[in-house]
Amino acid sequence: MSEIRISNAKKVYDGIPVIKDLSLAIPDGSLFTLLGPSGCGKTTLLRMIAGFNTIEGGDFYFGDTRINNMEPSRRNIGMVFQNYAIFPHLTVRGNVAFGLKQKKVSKEKLEEQTDKYLKLMQIDQFKDRKPDQLSGGQQQRIALARALAVNPEVLLMDEPLSNLDAKLRVSMRQAIREIQHEVGITTVYVTHDQEEAMAISDQIAVMNLGEIQQVGRPKELYHRPANEFVATFIGRTNIIPAKLVHENNVAVVIFEDGYKMTLTDLNMLEDQDVRVSIRPEEFVRSENGEIEATIMDNVYLGLNTEYVMETTFKKRIQVSEESTFTEDLGDGDKVRLSINKLKINVFNADGTKNLLEVS
Repeated sequence: MSEIRISNAKKVYDGIPVIKDLSLAIPDGSLFTLLGPSGCGKTTLLRMIAGFNTIEGGDFYFGDTRINNMEPSRRNIGMVFQNYAIFPHLTVRGNVAFGLKQKKVSKEKLEEQTDKYLKLMQIDQFKDRKPDQLSGGQQQRIALARALAVNPEVLLMDEPLSNLDAKLRVSMRQAIREIQHEVGITTVYVTHDQEEAMAISDQIAVMNLGEIQQVGRPKELYHRPANEFVATFIGRTNIIPAKLVHENNVAVVIFEDGYKMTLTDLNMLEDQDVRVSIRPEEFVRSENGEIEATIMDNVYLGLNTEYVMETTFKKRIQVSEESTFTEDLGDGDKVRLSINKLKINVFNADGTKNLLEVS
């Protein structure tokens, strides 16, 4: 196991820098996720860690060992790919044992490690079958067992669940989290699925256009995003233009229709245009709510009901609330809302900075 440190990394394709100056520390033993939209550089960075991509600048370390010029085969990594990359002609046992055979370990160790990870991944009952006789989730367990059996220093996982159906993804991400915590190996996980990242990760680095926007625990990213990109990429949110002004030396955020919120946390900042981020669940329906809204659309999702509503300060806002059996609000109904001020975020005019973090 090793801490992974990346300092001033640079990657260039066809003369165009796709990663310009990226620095990152991945704690020893953690499950660390690189999260972002397609083309943001997350898989490129993972492949630089693995040694599959060249490094045009910066330094990469496993612990105290600089790995920039080290061959992939000498980096002691395990790799799990999106397409499983298991051998169809080998049995399940043969696949799991493959890396150990390449390392020429003793017969006793080969059998011991193979049996250990067959059982850990709960595929020992299928050990004599060929991969095409198993489900996609079981095949991905084979790939994970094979990667772990060689006792790698670092485990790298590139979109490992994207080929599975929705229900199987949920069960597999729980299995990956439990197994990673059990073996304690430093794991770098790449995905574009924010729910998947939130569910499995100790820490997440949100990336966009080759840059890291924020690193933090899932709860930190959701409740206190560093900028508007993170707020909109992690979960859903309503972005509402407003003005930050001071009345009697107290900071007040005023929406376009004149609706006001007092935010004393912003008292020390100057007057400016701002963008207020309000999660759908932070609009609270109540008889005494200060905001009148009209329901334009609603979708029942079991646990929650999702609404699109119109207000005087924004034509369309998303509102989410726990479903009830008796109530049945429909399009055109009017309701009153209040805002949970403790969980909103306020960004500067271009959305690059969370003012609640700098106030």
